[in-house]
Amino acid sequence: MITDSRNLVIGYHGCEKSVAADVICNRTSLAPSQNAYDWLGSGIYFWENDPTRALEFAAEVKQCNEPFIIGAIIDLGFCLDLTCRKSLNVVNMIWEKVVKESYEQGNLRENLPGRRGETGELLRRYLDCHVIEALHKYNDENGYEQYDSVKAGFWEGNPIYPTAGFFDKNHIQICIRNYDCIIGYFLPQGSEFSL
Repeated sequence: MITDSRNLVIGYHGCEKSVAADVICNRTSLAPSQNAYDWLGSGIYFWENDPTRALEFAAEVKQCNEPFIIGAIIDLGFCLDLTCRKSLNVVNMIWEKVVKESYEQGNLRENLPGRRGETGELLRRYLDCHVIEALHKYNDENGYEQYDSVKAGFWEGNPIYPTAGFFDKNHIQICIRNYDCIIGYFLPQGSEFSL
């Protein structure tokens, strides 16, 4: 259950402008998301290298009154990197060993289209969240190292041209479980607020 991924990344988090100001000024911390449909499990979510998507998310999905973004320098630490085969094999093992039987008995919610799911994507990821959380629980119960972060690609939106494999909302999402991995926050260039 060991990955080789230890590296620094830049992440962007969309939120209310007032929350961003409080985080930048060390008056508060970002709150982890703990929804049953969070596709990478519980934690603080960031868009890797994509401030535009973070701001769109704050405006469109979170429907913030004053959508804003803050940047973070993140050390992924011990990362469940779902862009790599090794981590995908670990998740598949948890599916087969821990989750599959409950799913087949009808005890788990499936992934469902999002409320805004005009393109039919499965945006409410109940099953994915359950599998990822089952992996964390399995590691904890068996004395394995806990993952600091989870990272995955997400293909979302509409094709950018006919038959394209590229969609207008593609992104890399990072879920930080160990908040010590957030080295620091910054205000992206061009952003401003009054203290």
